[in-house]
Amino acid sequence: MKAQILPASDPQSIHLAGKTIRMGGLVAFPTETVYGLGCDALNPDAASKVFEAKQRPQFDPLIVHIADPIQLDKVVRALTATARQLIDQFWPGPLTLVLPKQSTIPDLVTAGLDTVAVRMPSHPVAQALIREAGTPIAAPSANLFGYVSPTTAQHVADGLGGRIDLILDGGPCTVGVESTIVSLIGSQAELLRPGSITREQLTAVIGPLSRSSSVVEQPTAPGQLARHYATQTPVTILASGTARPIPQTNERVGLLVFSQASATDERFTAIEVLTATGDLREAARHLFAALRRLDAQGLDRIFVEPCQEKGLGMAIMDRLRRCAAS
Repeated sequence: MKAQILPASDPQSIHLAGKTIRMGGLVAFPTETVYGLGCDALNPDAASKVFEAKQRPQFDPLIVHIADPIQLDKVVRALTATARQLIDQFWPGPLTLVLPKQSTIPDLVTAGLDTVAVRMPSHPVAQALIREAGTPIAAPSANLFGYVSPTTAQHVADGLGGRIDLILDGGPCTVGVESTIVSLIGSQAELLRPGSITREQLTAVIGPLSRSSSVVEQPTAPGQLARHYATQTPVTILASGTARPIPQTNERVGLLVFSQASATDERFTAIEVLTATGDLREAARHLFAALRRLDAQGLDRIFVEPCQEKGLGMAIMDRLRRCAAS
């Protein structure tokens, strides 16, 4: 049976979704980053349903979402001064912190690690759902594991509609790429995944932070696997400043570009422009939807023209590299 899609603007939808979470069900809901697939973070049976629905390997931990810093007592054992600085500056918002976990968080949620990834989303629907459920909500992106993340309710329905209980439709996500993840476990803060809160913004608050390896065998947070956020169509990232390759005869090739000026090229079957103005925030907001549209056209491959890896460009290129990985 297909999941119900309910308007998130209706208080009755939030009430039903909160009840579904409390009863151990699965609810897809919007955040400012992407749509999440939520369950009661304190219920291991509910968490197992998330892994099953997504076909997600259990070595990949989930992010726990809270609606108020008061809920941190249920999730983490202790907060460092650095954690408090980042919380004061960036919460609610698209920043996830990796901290020592409370024993109340099931091992399944954290992939057996003694740490937990936690954030407080700013999206009003996410906030309302967590408050209505009365519990922290564990939520990875609401898509089959490894595929392009969903930024609309329809994206969720296309991938998981027959596997979950309910979808709250809150419209398109405003950020469009997953949260920045920072680990505060070691002696120095470590950037595990770039996002819309940039390294430059973090450094301005807490000073220098290290950058984790782009590929790890045992993830300590989501989004660290070599291939992720991936289309079924093979993706190739072009070298910056080089000429576009010429598609072979009878080859159907798509093109993803960052500039309206690059949008005309009759050699390509389909072209997606991420931003008409060069605004990287606009590009991030459109990234996953554009990849999904190209992937739906039965192309032989997709070429991507890169952007500069400064600020939000680091997060965009991180997602594209993982999409292109074999």
